[in-house]
Formats: sequence, C-alpha cells, structure tokens
Amino acid sequence: MKNFSKKIRLPKNWQNALNEVTNSYSLEKILSAVNEEILRGKEIYPPVDQIFRAFECCPFSSTKVVIFGQDPYFQKGLANGLAFSVEKNQSIPPSLKNIYKELENDLGGISNLNGCLKNWALQGVLLLNTSLTVEKSKPGSHSQIGWEYFIQDVLDILNTKNNIVYFLWGSNAQKYSKFINKKNNLILQTSHPSPLSAYRGFFGSKHFSKCNNYLKKNNIEQISW
Repeated sequence: MKNFSKKIRLPKNWQNALNEVTNSYSLEKILSAVNEEILRGKEIYPPVDQIFRAFECCPFSSTKVVIFGQDPYFQKGLANGLAFSVEKNQSIPPSLKNIYKELENDLGGISNLNGCLKNWALQGVLLLNTSLTVEKSKPGSHSQIGWEYFIQDVLDILNTKNNIVYFLWGSNAQKYSKFINKKNNLILQTSHPSPLSAYRGFFGSKHFSKCNNYLKKNNIEQISW
C-alpha cells in the first residue's frame, strides 16, 4: 500500500478542506480496496496516478461548477480522471458527443476541438465521477467500495461555499441532490446525456446558458464552454 499511496494522493488544498468534515480513514479503506484489486491482477481505470485528477485540475478554492458523471470509462485507454473526458487523441464518446450537441444548440458553439475537458476543469469545473475507479469491462464494479461516502464528504465541504452550480444528469447523479445546500447554490437536473436517455430531457435543457447566467448574476466569472 505504501508505493500505491505515493502514486495516489489528493491535492493538499482538497485534503486540508476535507479534514474539516472527515478523517482520512474512509478514503484509506477505499484506496486499500482498489489496491487489493490491482494486486489480484485486475485492470483498473483510470490509471492510479489519475484517480484524483479532477481535484488536481480544479482546486477547492476555484470550484464554481460541479458536473457529475457515473463511472470512469471502463474501456481500455479512455478514462483520464475527468468525468466524461478523454485524451485529445481519442474518439469522442457518445455521451460527450451529446453534451457537445446540446452545448452548440444552447450557446451557438463550443470551445473544444477534441474530447479532453481539462480546459473546463482549469476554469473551476469539478468533473466528478460518483465512483472514481472501475474494473475493466465491468461498469458499476466499484460502486460498492465506499466512493459514495467520499463524494458525500466532498459535497459537505463544498457546502461551506456558496453559488456553485451543480449539473445532475441522470438518476445516479440526482441521488446526491439531498447532500447539496439548495438555498445557496443552483441545481440543474435532467436525464443523462447518453444516447439511451438524452432525448428524455437533456437535449433542450439549456443547462450551460443557465449556469453562466447564474454565475454572471452572482458576479462570478462565467465558463468558456
């Protein structure tokens, strides 16, 4: 576990913030479970040094938008630690294609030319999967190892801030709405952008313009989507 824990650590700004609401024991248990899977020869995504990439790219103090995904991509070479994102050389996955389609319909264009969403993260968008790891070819395989408690801790500490916009797409993300302070933040809910459900409300939701309008109203710099 020692070498493993050297490769995977929360950035200090997030760790310091989370220390206000929790001790690190629960996170240690989760990481120990992930390490056990790896020692048993299972292939886990994203690579261990990218498990906390969403937090590395988006510091606690900068976070003003949270977009929830479910699992990291469970196909080899896709997951990069940022929800919905892939590296620049990868084909754009179907859910992200639909996100871009809605963005274009909502705002008239998109800033990205590929599937990497790092530029969103660097502007204060926390691209947060509700499970931060997954076994190859097994969606949902790490949904029961404790990540949900870590996500609740993250939401607890974000509740100490105000005027954050939360994108809750699909039922898995929406179950976390009860942990968000609704008075001081904006929650945007609709169906998941996957091809199976995008037509049930995601298309036409105009969440991106609603987000920027809310940020502007609260004198917060808008996101260049």
